[in-house]
Amino acid sequence: MKLLKSIAAGVALAALLPLSVLAQKPKGKDQLVTISTPQGEIKMVLFDDTPQHKANFLKLAREGFYDGTTFHRIIDGFMIQGGDPNTKDDDPRNDGGGSPGYTVPAEINPKHRHVRGAVAAARQDDRVNPERASSGSQFYIVENHNGTPMLDEVYTVFGQVVDGLEVVDKIAELPKGGRDRPLSEVEMKVTVEEVKKKKIAKKYDYNYNTQTLEKK
Repeated sequence: MKLLKSIAAGVALAALLPLSVLAQKPKGKDQLVTISTPQGEIKMVLFDDTPQHKANFLKLAREGFYDGTTFHRIIDGFMIQGGDPNTKDDDPRNDGGGSPGYTVPAEINPKHRHVRGAVAAARQDDRVNPERASSGSQFYIVENHNGTPMLDEVYTVFGQVVDGLEVVDKIAELPKGGRDRPLSEVEMKVTVEEVKKKKIAKKYDYNYNTQTLEKK
């Protein structure tokens, strides 16, 4: 009798899950990253097959490194960029030049494209950085709804926004001044929580097999 009840409960649970979640059967937990801003929350997951970038971002986030930094460069129809520790000081002229004091080796994977909501690492130009090593902390989020394919296989894409794409749009649309710097501070606080992959897949329509959103 208990076995029958257990089977029935399993069938009932399966009926509640979207077909995309049932098809991929994600197991275990993942780290759900939340970036809180005055415009709202951006939630994202980081890719396991870019392990150095994922580990570095999570380490900095858990240490509070990103708290108080800002999205210092915004281009509507393109992307928003943040993560520079220099944005914590009172000199806007040095924004974009800061780092934790190290770079992260490139983990450019052809299957990770610059789709809308892609999270990628900023870096110095090829002329001074032929290895395409990433900034130790600066990152950008693709805002263009059609993506930015011209950046594919040039920068390391290491994550995907699963919720809050409209917040990315709001930030990109803010009034700005020189060097694409927003006129009002877009300060962030970054938190990390352990969440079951199955829950992330169901709640955000995220496909772990393709590492993309089912709906946008």
